[in-house]
Amino acid sequence: MNRRTFLKLAAAAPAALSGLAAGVSVARAQQKKFDPRPGGWRTWDVTTRVEIGSPAGVSRVWVPIPVVEGEYQRVQWNRWSGNARIAEHLEDPRPGAAMVYAEFPESEKAPVLEVISRVQTRNRGEDWSTKTAARLSEAEARKWTQPTDLMPTDGIVRETAEAIVKGKASDLAKARAVYDWILVNTYREPKVRGCGIGDIRGMLATRNFGGKCADLNGLFVGLLRAAGVPARDVYGLRVAPSEFGYRTLGAGSSTVSKSQHCRAEVFLTGYGWVAMDPADVAKAAREETSEWLKIDDPLITPVRDSLFGGWEGNWLAYNQAHDVQLPHSATGGKLAFLMYPQAETAEGRKDCLDPDTFKYKITSTPVTA
Repeated sequence: MNRRTFLKLAAAAPAALSGLAAGVSVARAQQKKFDPRPGGWRTWDVTTRVEIGSPAGVSRVWVPIPVVEGEYQRVQWNRWSGNARIAEHLEDPRPGAAMVYAEFPESEKAPVLEVISRVQTRNRGEDWSTKTAARLSEAEARKWTQPTDLMPTDGIVRETAEAIVKGKASDLAKARAVYDWILVNTYREPKVRGCGIGDIRGMLATRNFGGKCADLNGLFVGLLRAAGVPARDVYGLRVAPSEFGYRTLGAGSSTVSKSQHCRAEVFLTGYGWVAMDPADVAKAAREETSEWLKIDDPLITPVRDSLFGGWEGNWLAYNQAHDVQLPHSATGGKLAFLMYPQAETAEGRKDCLDPDTFKYKITSTPVTA
């Protein structure tokens, strides 16, 4: 490098740093305190259109539809159309996933399925000053503490969980300890495809704690189950921007084909099922600004605090299912979870993380009337 080039670069560096700082300042100025609280309902029409551009033999499509009902979500209806020979609402009853299944004959050269789900959602925010008499039956407690294919509760998972919750007597204290451990030890890794796969034993064995929501929230849920606290992932889709101005915590446009996101719930004695989302804390810290922020940064602390006990209602829940077997699948392979449209032809299962090649598009439209 010659002297003239060096001087030019040296002169440019302060300006570049100044621009970076200015960008971060603008990002901070656009936020308001992240504090979702239960309030009014909002209604969404979520449309999923699937096309198989190069069918081979019999083609099959599975589109997840919302099945979760409760204090934060009401499913109004699901409707579908297209040129399938068979199109029907099916469920995998054991894990509890619902879907529209469509089957196209070999003679159909341009298979199309369109599914519209109308759903109402609202914010969640736990009132820690008020307790309830909510209890789980023994069967439910077993269900939500049992292992899954990618979420074992023995070996290194149990050892890690026991170390984290040592000395913690209540479910609430254990949940807080695991939540804080996730935030300190894991991080958002943008290079991971989709939402990750949630192989929690592999994460702990390799100490590779970078991932996305299925990894980080999956580890959170798995550690709690190993500690004897009922917990579950909730698989869904962001449908709107965050009302609090956080770019990373909402959908960027009405096209939400790549806006899948899983959250978590923990059953706490005296409170019932409580919303949690440590993965979104990690996402905001890593991607909200051009800097990688610490979890005690003033921009992140409201997110960290609110997502222990709440989440924003700009998101719909499909299901809480693990180890999903797709009905009528010719390949027979199970899915870790059902959050993306799926398709297969005689050539095998399509890549659900490539909506351009797979040719699916998901859009979200607010319903105001």
